[in-house]
Amino acid sequence: MVLNDIGLIFETEWLQTAEIRDNVFTDAYIIMPNHFHGILFVEEMANVGATGPVAPTNKPKSLQPNTLGSIIGQFKSVVTKKIRQDGRINFKWQRGFYDRVIRNDDELNRIREYIIYNPLIRQEDTDNPANWQLMVGARCTVPLRINQPTLSIRC
Repeated sequence: MVLNDIGLIFETEWLQTAEIRDNVFTDAYIIMPNHFHGILFVEEMANVGATGPVAPTNKPKSLQPNTLGSIIGQFKSVVTKKIRQDGRINFKWQRGFYDRVIRNDDELNRIREYIIYNPLIRQEDTDNPANWQLMVGARCTVPLRINQPTLSIRC
């Protein structure tokens, strides 16, 4: 299958996520008509703790750099901006994202398999809108590079 212009924006920005960060590597991913799955390898960084204030304060909440929340937030922000510049001003994401720490190679391989076969699962999905116009097709890539720890992301 072939991605349309919006799907290509997703793919370009997902791959760019690893290019602009020394501690992040992308693994298997798939771009579907109404969702996205991807695996990120995030190398541990020194002095990275909680992603926001630990004790209640009056300061506005902000994410710390290179945390999963800030990485996904930046990805979603850039994708949204580029899609809206392309004339699709009503594009929106679901709030937040689903993450899962992958603890071993067996789990990593099961999640990769889920990502690879997601288009087949999608055909039977009751939430599959028949006239979805956002993206055409799907693309899945599974690189050979393997690092730890790993996170599975669904946006």
